[in-house]
Amino acid sequence: MRLPYRHLAMEERRTIFRLRNAKLSIRAIAEQLGRHRSTIHREIRRNEFRDVKEYRGYYPVTAQDCASLRRQRQRKLVRDAQLRQHVIEKLECYWSPEQIAGRLRRSGTGARVCHETIYQFIYGPEGRKLALHRHLWRARRRRRPRFGRKPRRSTIPLERTIAYRPAEIAQRRDLGHWECDLLVFRQAHGRANVTSLIERKSRVTRLVHNVDRRSNRVIEEIGKVFSVLPPTVRRTITFDRGSEFLGYRQLTQNHGVRAYFCDPRSPWQKGGVENANGRLRRFLPSTLDPSGLTLGRLQEIEILMNTTPRKCLDYRTPYEIFKSAAAR
Repeated sequence: MRLPYRHLAMEERRTIFRLRNAKLSIRAIAEQLGRHRSTIHREIRRNEFRDVKEYRGYYPVTAQDCASLRRQRQRKLVRDAQLRQHVIEKLECYWSPEQIAGRLRRSGTGARVCHETIYQFIYGPEGRKLALHRHLWRARRRRRPRFGRKPRRSTIPLERTIAYRPAEIAQRRDLGHWECDLLVFRQAHGRANVTSLIERKSRVTRLVHNVDRRSNRVIEEIGKVFSVLPPTVRRTITFDRGSEFLGYRQLTQNHGVRAYFCDPRSPWQKGGVENANGRLRRFLPSTLDPSGLTLGRLQEIEILMNTTPRKCLDYRTPYEIFKSAAAR
């Protein structure tokens, strides 16, 4: 027989604080309190003090206050039927909880609700029964932990950033400096994609089909392109900060190609491949199912791109520039 759930009392929170300071495990604390270990883990995660770095931790009084405030918030929309109906109607109109709360503050009616209260209502028992999460812009069935969204740490060394790339590369005087990006397609078609590689001086285009976006696969296919080129025309490559390019060290180790990465949100720093992607979308629209792409079709697109005269090349073709520069 399953026993009804009981909220933790203040005395239990004092015990958790004391036993945590004694370095006992979550399992040991749960056994002493006669609780499930998930209850203790959830209690600590939800009610830890985080506002001041030097004093972060679990404190019984703070935990009790947090739990009491949370229950008061949860009851507000349960008690007030008119406010609850207003929130539901606005959610069905695809208003976000912050938009609902902010508009109520401006309305002057005196009705107030915090956006966090609305989120808790959406993911609470009644909200789950009504499937209110479907009306959020990101319709997640389960809510992400509030304090689980840690900023993504950069794994790119400082010397691999574009600021450390030799200045002469920007002038497009020498052959062998490449830019790279992915052409992605609608999510319904899966994770298959196409890597586009552009040589900066000649604007020669190479296209590679990938079955997914895993870095080792993407970098391996780029390496196959470079493996048939002489070292003089495979010197550097510039990426954006997508995780699919984090295996860049393979290119340096296996092919002697030095990799550099653009600054965050700065696609213009690899403008050649960005421009090429715009032109490639005529043949590879985002609505296309990439799983059906063949090597022959990608080679047809490459030939068309590389044999078309370009104004930036004084109306010569990328192939003509590449062959002329490579022969020197």
